[in-house]
Amino acid sequence: MLSSKARRAVSHVVDPVGQSLARAGVTANTLTVLGLAGSVAAGVLVGSGHTAIGGALTLLAGLPDMLDGAVAKASGSAGARGAFLDSVVDRLSDAAVLLGVVWLGAATDQPRIAVLAGLVTALSLIVSYVKARAQSLGFSCEVGIAERPERIVVLGAALLFGLLEPGLWLLVAGTAVTVVQRVVTVWRQARVAQ
Repeated sequence: MLSSKARRAVSHVVDPVGQSLARAGVTANTLTVLGLAGSVAAGVLVGSGHTAIGGALTLLAGLPDMLDGAVAKASGSAGARGAFLDSVVDRLSDAAVLLGVVWLGAATDQPRIAVLAGLVTALSLIVSYVKARAQSLGFSCEVGIAERPERIVVLGAALLFGLLEPGLWLLVAGTAVTVVQRVVTVWRQARVAQ
């Protein structure tokens, strides 16, 4: 699923493509699973040392995820089950690529790469948890400089262009800031609600 700011920026392209795919019989869940398969393959490629190909596939695997919501809306099939599947698959997709980076770091005796990738994985899960918990309590949590689309682009580009360590440092910083932004946002809403 696209972040709110990314969704606004690309809706004029994504919505018509989603309508075309829905008319062609492509389902949102098919796109969700296709994105997961691409992310798992990217993780395996990265872990086995094929970082540029893995980075390109990471970026490509983000495309079905960008379109699944538009297809669901266009086909009238948007619902809780699809949204739940999409959220779970997003976490699995993130972990697949980042675990490939951990594997790469361990296999090539680059412990800093492995630790940074592990830290990005943990922070990414916290970003998602904070939003899910906030929404379960009735709060809005659509903030963050490093939401999922931004993280995919930075990681994919870092792998593709051979800038893995700087990319991971950028992801650690951006994702940590996003955690703080979300916690502060929810904390302020909770204080007003009391």
